[in-house]
Amino acid sequence: MVSHRQLFLKHQAQTSDFPLLLEIERAESVYMYTPEGRPILDLISGIGVSNVGHRHPRVLAAIHAQLGKYLHLMVYGELVQAVPAQLAEALHHTLPPHLDSVYFTNSGTEAIEGALKLAKRHTGRTELISCLNAYHGSTHGALSITGSESFKNSYRPLLPDVRHIRHNDFADLALITERTAAVVIETVQGEAGVRLPTPYYLPALRRRCREVGALLILDEIQCGYGRTGTMWAFEQYGIEPDILVCAKGMGGGMPIGAFISTTEIMSGFKTNPILGHCTTFGGHPVSCAAALATLHVMQDENLAAGVAEKAARFRAQLRHPAIRAVRGSGLLMAVEFDSFEVLKPIIDRALEHESILTDWFLFCDNSLRLAPPLIITDEEIDAACAGLLRAIDFVAGR
Repeated sequence: MVSHRQLFLKHQAQTSDFPLLLEIERAESVYMYTPEGRPILDLISGIGVSNVGHRHPRVLAAIHAQLGKYLHLMVYGELVQAVPAQLAEALHHTLPPHLDSVYFTNSGTEAIEGALKLAKRHTGRTELISCLNAYHGSTHGALSITGSESFKNSYRPLLPDVRHIRHNDFADLALITERTAAVVIETVQGEAGVRLPTPYYLPALRRRCREVGALLILDEIQCGYGRTGTMWAFEQYGIEPDILVCAKGMGGGMPIGAFISTTEIMSGFKTNPILGHCTTFGGHPVSCAAALATLHVMQDENLAAGVAEKAARFRAQLRHPAIRAVRGSGLLMAVEFDSFEVLKPIIDRALEHESILTDWFLFCDNSLRLAPPLIITDEEIDAACAGLLRAIDFVAGR
């Protein structure tokens, strides 16, 4: 009999020569379970997706309720469907009043693509600016503004008229000019290894965009939805975007993303040409039902309010001579070691012997990613830290 692993390797497209090859049969709360019933403590939430945990009962109930009504009916934006409309309103109520128009997509990278088009359409300009070591997705437009040449050089030519600036560098703000359609920036850089904006940097960026008429696009695909301790990370920095991009944690495990702007800016998609941005499955009713339930769970259980205390509990325990630094914004954390050669055996040891799933960052491969579900308990944090320290001890001692 052919195993699932053999089918995976034989027929499913691979993106590396060393996939984890960990088979999961089911998941619940902060744990994933192998076919043998072995629990794996998930400290990365499917890369920032399972903020309310795996298979939250209210999310499942919302999915089941929508399944009893209808699935896909029509391409985006033509039919009135209750759940997407309710989700758009609910999102609006979490945001500054001017961000009142929501366009739903299937993923974060699709939301970035829509936001880039919208900025060009609204400003009539072509230049796009993003930060070095930023990650915005893998489709052509999103990849074009991703700030790592090693990720891009096999796929050129990409979008023209893209410029990169250095994150937290005030002098580089002068590169934003009247030619610039938009600046796209992660409110907290994720794949760079959790790099926070320095004081006054984001307000200075916001002012510069206003001065030259460029739109400010905040990418909160990874750092939004309570991950950093507030519903949206930008709330902590005294700024507001012209366009907000979100995905990952918003769907409770279902695929969904969105870009959100003003009605005025978003109206550019209505004319010249009509249907200026289209998607078949964006705003899928089942994904929207899951996302609406996820938002209600976030609000009703006040999950963001507990993030700072839980992050502090991780920080207090993750102390070891091999750890060089712990960076973080809420429950998006990076534990730095000397090198990837030190880190990778720790990740492997933690998974194999401690049943803890962790990861590293695309553009910071000497740092351990910690981004557990926001529902993680104090006891689970303590168990995670103890297991990680045992793995570090083993590797460092060896």
